[in-house]
Amino acid sequence: MNRTVQEVTERLAQRSLRSRTAYLERVGAAASEARERGPARASLGCANLAHGFAACSPGDKLALRGNERPGVAIVSAYNDMLSAHQPYETYPAILKDAVREAGGVAQFAGGVPAMCDGVTQGRAGMELSLYSREVIAMATAIALSHDMFDGSLLLGVCDKIVPGLLIGALHFGHLPAIFVPAGPMPSGLPNKVKARTRQLFAEGKIGRGAMLDAEAASYHSPGTCTFYGTANSNQVLMEVMGLHLPGATFVNPGTELREGLTRAAARRVVEITAHGEEYTPVAEVVDEKALVNAAVALLATGGSTNHTMHLVAIAAAAGIELLWDDLAALSSVVPLLTRMYPNGQADVNHFQAAGGMQVLMGDLLDAGLLHEDVLTVAGCGLGLYRGGPELTETGVVWEERATRSADLDVLRPVAEPFSADGGIHMLSGNLGRAVSKVSAVNPEHQVIEAPAKVFDDQSELLAAFAAGELDAQDFVAVIRYQGPSANGMPELHKLTPPLAVLLDRGQRVALVTDGRMSGASGKVPAAIHLSPEAADGGPISLVRDGDPIRLDARTGTLDILIPEAELAARTPEGRPLRDDEWVGTGRELFAAFRRAAGPAERGAGIFALNGAEGREGVLTFDDAESRLVLDGPEARTEALVLDGAESRTEVFSLDGAEGRTEALVSGGVEGRA
Repeated sequence: MNRTVQEVTERLAQRSLRSRTAYLERVGAAASEARERGPARASLGCANLAHGFAACSPGDKLALRGNERPGVAIVSAYNDMLSAHQPYETYPAILKDAVREAGGVAQFAGGVPAMCDGVTQGRAGMELSLYSREVIAMATAIALSHDMFDGSLLLGVCDKIVPGLLIGALHFGHLPAIFVPAGPMPSGLPNKVKARTRQLFAEGKIGRGAMLDAEAASYHSPGTCTFYGTANSNQVLMEVMGLHLPGATFVNPGTELREGLTRAAARRVVEITAHGEEYTPVAEVVDEKALVNAAVALLATGGSTNHTMHLVAIAAAAGIELLWDDLAALSSVVPLLTRMYPNGQADVNHFQAAGGMQVLMGDLLDAGLLHEDVLTVAGCGLGLYRGGPELTETGVVWEERATRSADLDVLRPVAEPFSADGGIHMLSGNLGRAVSKVSAVNPEHQVIEAPAKVFDDQSELLAAFAAGELDAQDFVAVIRYQGPSANGMPELHKLTPPLAVLLDRGQRVALVTDGRMSGASGKVPAAIHLSPEAADGGPISLVRDGDPIRLDARTGTLDILIPEAELAARTPEGRPLRDDEWVGTGRELFAAFRRAAGPAERGAGIFALNGAEGREGVLTFDDAESRLVLDGPEARTEALVLDGAESRTEVFSLDGAEGRTEALVSGGVEGRA
């Protein structure tokens, strides 16, 4: 193993020891019960079970009355508005048939919401997008909560949907879970032409009709959008983590091989339930090594910056405390091996034709950059993923594939990378911590020092561009109050075309924001996911127009270049929307999410580190108020208000993996926990 990869893995395991152990103990108890009891539904009362199979076919109903055949949950994010998810319309019938042939019974257990960020981009609905990950996780938990199931098939591809499904599934970690992808649409309008057309439209040089024609030629059929954004990054990560069948990621929809892989996933989930010989609970698949493998693959492919949050949130669901520092350490030794739009002109179909996941994973394994000794849904060892799927008369078989790339402009070996380090860098400085995707940014643009132009909403920058107020000058655009606590951390992808226009004119421009830019962030240098965010009093709220900002993606620094005393003397400008203003498009329903959201570097979610919430203590005081300080992974101060002179007992929970009581002082009377 590469030494740095090994050290990061060891630190991750040590840091997470307590929470991961607690998580596995809880999951292990459920797993032991499952093995001893037989199918999960065996514990249901007669009325419960009758409800559970009332709508089934006579054959399935008869099978579910017995205690031999495993039950499989289908949880789907199907809808017609996501081209990537439209193929899922026909999957339930295919999966049910294949599970039945394998000796199980599959039921459609629940649907989860799946919004299209491409539709909501720049709209109010985008402010619900990141929160939808948590809704999807909870909806997955509801689907699996019926105690009818011994395994699950998860149908999702895009953005927040795959992380949400996996977070939900990890809370039922004793159940095996296989993700069933749908594959990318065939290639459409070349990416270079699409990007240029968008810039022409931003400059007003072409009209809406021509722009719509170009977009419709790009996004033109069922299947995942072919650029390498969050959706396709999801798919790469699921395969590298061993949650897809080998080679399932980038097979186009509507093909015989695609259906063959779908049927193979259904058969496989039956084989890996607690009642088979290859029990593979998802809690044991998603461990420290699998998460490091996912991070390595993300960096090696220049994947979506959204995963600097999603991977952290997924890890937390498995009782593991993944940090941005881990990603930064890995980025220093993981080379960039692919060029897919927006990092290049190729799309995921070109990547697949060049050798795809099998060549990529094989080379990373040979270089000691991936852990081979992991558990996957295909069996023990990531080496199983060197083989590619082939369709035969009896079904899918896996054959050894070419070990070298067929197109070095798209996919390169570790010995000949596009760059020596990963495509995502972590930045830190007196403005906080941020993420920068450098894989698509020319080296001469990776360092910029220029005056700030401050905006509290992306629409303000777009209006300034349209009015010519950003012409003929260098600047760093600072877009604030766009974090998870402010407005749900929308993607600011609509800023890319105008900023790219200015960059092409020879201006030096960059973006600094506590919002997101997604996997399609492009060639403009950007520091995104800035934490702490403006709504939480982060230093970005203190920036004024004209302040010199230095963004250096090479050294990993982000600073406002004014005296520390001057910065400390300032008070925040601007503010997030109040609850009474944060309305429309259903946004008012998510006010509780906005208040509970954690910082970007902690995953920007609302769930605590799984396995760290189980410890309690009792506090007794004799006066009116005391303060408790927790120093766990989400350190914070809690106020405990008591009843004054009358002593009262308060119960508290520590939600950090290493949370502990620092001080219990109340009017000179010592409190004890």
